[in-house]
Amino acid sequence: MSISVKPFGHLPCGCEAKLYTMTNKSGASVSVTNYGGILVSIIVPDKTGKIRFPFHGETIQLAQNSNGQHLHGGNVGFNARVWDVETRENADGDALILTLVSADGEENYPGELHVTVTYRWNDKNELSLHYEAVSDKDTLCNLTNHSYFNLEGDAFGTAANHTVRIDADRFTPMDKDSIPTGELRDVTNTPFDLRAGKVLADGFACEKNDEQLTFGQGYDHNFVLNGAGMREFAEVSAPVSGRVMRVSTDLPGVQLYTGNMIDCFKPGKCGRVYQKRDALCLETQFFPDTPNNPAFPSCELKKGEKYDHTTVFAFSVK
Repeated sequence: MSISVKPFGHLPCGCEAKLYTMTNKSGASVSVTNYGGILVSIIVPDKTGKIRFPFHGETIQLAQNSNGQHLHGGNVGFNARVWDVETRENADGDALILTLVSADGEENYPGELHVTVTYRWNDKNELSLHYEAVSDKDTLCNLTNHSYFNLEGDAFGTAANHTVRIDADRFTPMDKDSIPTGELRDVTNTPFDLRAGKVLADGFACEKNDEQLTFGQGYDHNFVLNGAGMREFAEVSAPVSGRVMRVSTDLPGVQLYTGNMIDCFKPGKCGRVYQKRDALCLETQFFPDTPNNPAFPSCELKKGEKYDHTTVFAFSVK
């Protein structure tokens, strides 16, 4: 295992962003930047062996950065901050340990929050994301990762040919503004029944006749994961490359987002301009709008207690 570091550009403030790449013995790699702790690329082999594609009695109003709603941490979320990075190379896998401090009152969140996210990459092509946080006041904490995946490679185009399985008997329907209604709806006989696996294109074909898919312009919904503790809950596969991604977590939910709002003007890493539904996200999480829905699992983090959750993305072929 090895870790390499190279420049990744400069921010308007003059700070330099860096790109950290962990490469295992097979040559498969994961690249992460300290700007936002963003997962920039995962390069793993296809089925031919080729590695392709480059609270508490008072009302708290959090920052309203999306049509009057609070989304992705506010006006300047953690994805737009430069994190401190420590690198560790080990025989059984490399690690990038990213840390930052969110000041008391930032984006109107109470408490000074100390956050650590550890990316681990091993020779089994398993990427582990371990989230840790501690606050000096009672606060809310719901950390996730918004990486986009196309298992055919980013030059391929649409991800509509991907088959997605999610082990969830229920999902949280939303209103026209994408806010959960508070209902935990059975997926049976709906396009949201992904328990046996579904080709995304087959789900998209139901959009005109399904209010929820219309609201999201595709899948952009939280699934209530079955079971508790660390468990595998999803499998994504692509027919051309043969790549498979299996995902495990100890969190209660996952947001399946199928890139419905992708609208790029500049070319991406592969030189092409990304289009709607060119990729998908699996954002493990506590449910959206949890503070306003007492029936949802709570994301309250008590003063001095530790937020401690893990998600693992495992890559293979078939």
